[in-house]
Amino acid sequence: MARPRWHQTLALPSGGLGLRWDRFVALWAALNLLWVAFDVTYIPLRTFWLQRNLYPLPSVPLVVPLTFIPDITPWVDPIKGIEPHRETQAYQVHFDRMDGALRQAPPGPQVSPAQQKLLAEQVRLTAEMIDSNPMLASGTSGTLEKIKNRLRQRADKDSAKEAAAVLLSPAWLASHPWEQERLFWRQQVLPLVATTYWRSIDENGRPTDHFWRYDLILFQSVFALDILLRAYRLRRRLPGLSWNRALLRRWIDLPLLLPFWRLLRVVPVLERLHTSGLISIEPLRAVISRGVVALLAVELFEVLALQLIDGLQQLIRSRRWPMRIRALRSHQTVVSNDERELVELVRIWGPLLLVRVAPRLAPELQGVLGHALHQSLQNAIVPPGLRQLQPLLQVEKGISRQLAGGMVDSLLDITRSTGERLSRRDDQQLELLQRFIDRFWEELAEALESGPALERSQQLLSTFLEEFKGNYLSQISRAGIEGLIEELDQLMVKGSQGPGDRTDPTSSRTAPATPGDGSR
Repeated sequence: MARPRWHQTLALPSGGLGLRWDRFVALWAALNLLWVAFDVTYIPLRTFWLQRNLYPLPSVPLVVPLTFIPDITPWVDPIKGIEPHRETQAYQVHFDRMDGALRQAPPGPQVSPAQQKLLAEQVRLTAEMIDSNPMLASGTSGTLEKIKNRLRQRADKDSAKEAAAVLLSPAWLASHPWEQERLFWRQQVLPLVATTYWRSIDENGRPTDHFWRYDLILFQSVFALDILLRAYRLRRRLPGLSWNRALLRRWIDLPLLLPFWRLLRVVPVLERLHTSGLISIEPLRAVISRGVVALLAVELFEVLALQLIDGLQQLIRSRRWPMRIRALRSHQTVVSNDERELVELVRIWGPLLLVRVAPRLAPELQGVLGHALHQSLQNAIVPPGLRQLQPLLQVEKGISRQLAGGMVDSLLDITRSTGERLSRRDDQQLELLQRFIDRFWEELAEALESGPALERSQQLLSTFLEEFKGNYLSQISRAGIEGLIEELDQLMVKGSQGPGDRTDPTSSRTAPATPGDGSR
């Protein structure tokens, strides 16, 4: 039995340079896929890349710092058109000035006028940030709610503005050292403020994104060159193939050149990694294809079976049914090349049944006919009063067997001779057979038209088909896709566990090429 396809040897390019190039392009495409995934997820995950902190439980203030990850936002933000927000940037700059002034001269019972002015300005900026909500520009409006909640909890106030005024008041700083307060602002407030950004808009009214330039120069140019090389290899192998058709053979590489739906590149990337021998995706492909094929097969077979049964019901219910039967006569049908199929079938099957099959059934026919004669002659040969005598009963059975044997031998002689005559080419015999078949269709149609059998037969057959349709199609549905896949898996396992796991001569053949693989 054949092995599963993923156990077979994959055909690789024979040339060393071609194989190295294919593997390089496959790895380059995998790197491009990672770059695309990073680009797609950068905006939603920018806060993580900026702070490099992991929050395993969102409802619990547990932070896992990942300081070993470098800060990549200064390099990636310009590519995505991200700039610091003016309002939040001014807020952080002013806080740094206030922090420097308070650290140089820690506030005591008496706060200098310069420090009071800086504290009042910071309170004003905090109130303006709460009113304007600059986080809306970056789609992180929930960040402002976090800041407000932390201010309320810190000052034990219901209003975030009042809480900010209390926390930055001289009275609060007189009883709470600034070194502790600055840690609260540096660790719980300013990191959230720093996540706010402003993104520019291009001429098309969309957010600025220069990713496509790097993608085009570094990756898509290499992919285009590789597609042309594969098409060139294919044309060298098939000289009559045009460039258009050769490029169409590489339809699976189309997502590599599209500037949109870039995550679809996972399909050509997996195909290239598989065909270059770096990975094997055949087991995954087999599992997916079996599920899809089993689902489509069940649905398709249900539709076809339903259409077939409905067509038979319409044919049976039709009032033209006798006319259709009568149309089966030879002079009512169109016969190609003067071939009378039904007559030829009778001429072939007649000798087959009468000469070869019937003689082998002689013992069974003798037993059946002997038993029937014995039952018929029970009271004719031996009177009821003498049936207690065993010799007379034996004589009766022997006569029945002899009569049955003679009748079967005579019948088989007749059938054998008839079959031999049918096997011979005889125009008169064919004509007689044709007349017999035509008369049979004619008499059957006339009998259906003249009696009540037509309506009753139509009713019974339609009811039978309706019951068959309901029961059989429901059984197909109950069988389920999982049963089909399980049965296929069992067949595959049996095939892979052959006697002694001997090497199959066909196992060295190359696996079927994946769709669109026109380069090999």
